[in-house]
Amino acid sequence: MSIQPFHLAIPVFDVPLARAFYRDVFGLEEGRSCETWVDFNFYGHQLVIHHHPKTPSQEEAVTNPVDGHDVPVPHFGVVLKWDQWEALAERLKSLDTPFVIEPYIRFTGQVGEQATMFLLDPCGNALEFKAFKDMSQLFAK
Repeated sequence: MSIQPFHLAIPVFDVPLARAFYRDVFGLEEGRSCETWVDFNFYGHQLVIHHHPKTPSQEEAVTNPVDGHDVPVPHFGVVLKWDQWEALAERLKSLDTPFVIEPYIRFTGQVGEQATMFLLDPCGNALEFKAFKDMSQLFAK
């Protein structure tokens, strides 16, 4: 499967704080930038943080129940290879990163079994990172 990089621009109310988070916590490489926005290489995709006043979803979290957990909505993230996901989970834990949903295996023994974790950036944007041991399960019903 050949995947094209996506471009995602997200609102942040504190560009320096969000810049440090994506650069230092995730180790993302910066691209172009100015005072009001920064491009990052987000696992081969283009993530741009843009200065913007707090949005309603950053002010107050909304969730939907999934597999016994309250999943924040909206959220975004990336599907990693299993070993990348494990390494990221360990990195985040070693940095004492607070999780919305701690790393765990979701849908154990079912179609679509996956590793997942959720966290917030310092501006309240929710991120999910997941992995499948069997990538053919990504869209399985």
